[in-house]
Amino acid sequence: MLKKLQDYNIDEEMDLVVLLKSADVRQTKAGKQYLALTFEDTTGQIRGNFWDASGEDIDSFQAGNIVELSGKKELYQNAPQVKIYGLRSVGPDEGYDLNQFVKGAPMTAEQMQNEINQLIFQILNPTWNRIVRALMNKYQDRFYSYPAAKTNHHAMKGGLAYHTLSMAKLAQKISELYPQVDESLLLAGAILHDLGKTIELSGPIGTEYTVVGNLVGHIVLIDEEIIKIADELKLDQTTEDFLVLRHLVLAHHGLQEYGSPVRPQIMEAEILHQIDEMDASLNMMTNALERTTPGQFTDRIFALDNRRFYKPNLLTTEAPKKN
Repeated sequence: MLKKLQDYNIDEEMDLVVLLKSADVRQTKAGKQYLALTFEDTTGQIRGNFWDASGEDIDSFQAGNIVELSGKKELYQNAPQVKIYGLRSVGPDEGYDLNQFVKGAPMTAEQMQNEINQLIFQILNPTWNRIVRALMNKYQDRFYSYPAAKTNHHAMKGGLAYHTLSMAKLAQKISELYPQVDESLLLAGAILHDLGKTIELSGPIGTEYTVVGNLVGHIVLIDEEIIKIADELKLDQTTEDFLVLRHLVLAHHGLQEYGSPVRPQIMEAEILHQIDEMDASLNMMTNALERTTPGQFTDRIFALDNRRFYKPNLLTTEAPKKN
C-alpha cells in the first residue's frame, strides 16, 4: 500500500504525490527567494521550504497544484517538517484528482444539512429564524464544502459545516442543562457565527484568504450580511432581538485583540464564545493525538499556546459490570 504523509516516521525518506495546500514566496536574510510550502493529503499536512526558488519554480508550485515530493521527514523546533530533495509538477493526464488529497469532514454534506435544517426548526423567534434561513439558503453551496480555517481547527472540506453543527449541538445540550439560557438565540448565533468564512476564504482546495477576507474579516462580513438580509426581509433593525443576534456574532471571538469588535455582554454571547473555543480546541487536540503513539506527547500545537499534549497509555480492558 502506498504511504501517505502521516505514515512516514521522523528521519525516514519520503517519496509520494501530494497536494500543495499553500505556497508563499519569501526571502532569506541574504535576499534569496524561497517557497514556504505546506503539503497535504487525507492524513494531514506537513511544511517544508523549497530553497533558491526560481521564477519558474514559483510559477509551477502554486497552492492547489498536485506535486510529486521527495525528501526526508525531520523535526524542526519540535515540529515535523520535510527536508525537500525535489519537487515535480504532476500533470492532468497522470490520473490524479484534487479531491483525493483533501481531508473531508466525518459526515457527508447531506447528513450535515439535514441535521442543521432540523436545528433551525428549534429557533422559535421569527426574526432570528427568518434571518438564519435566508442566509443559509444564500450561502448553502459554499457552507457545506468550505473549511472552517486555512490551518488549525476544522481545516478540511466540509469543516465549516461540521464545526457549526458541533457547536449547535453543544448549544442544545447547554440549554437543556441551564433553562435560563435562550436556546433559540444561542442556536441562531451558533449557526451564523462563522458563515462569513464563505466570503473570507477562497474554498476547500488550496485555501487562501480572499482580499476582502484579509482586509475586513469574517466577523464583520457576516454582520454586514445580517444587515443586508434584514433590509431585504424588511425587518425592523432597531428591535432588541435583532441587536442581540448581531451582538452574538460580533462578540464570538471573546476579546477585541482576537478580532471581536465587542466583548460578550449577554449570557448567550459568552456561552457562544466558550463553545467556539472548546470545539476548536478539541478538534486540534484530537487531530494531534490521532497521530501520537500512546505514552508519547503530541507535536506542539501553535494555536494552543504551543503546548504539547500527552496521550495516556491506558488499559483498554472493560470495567467490571455492576451487580
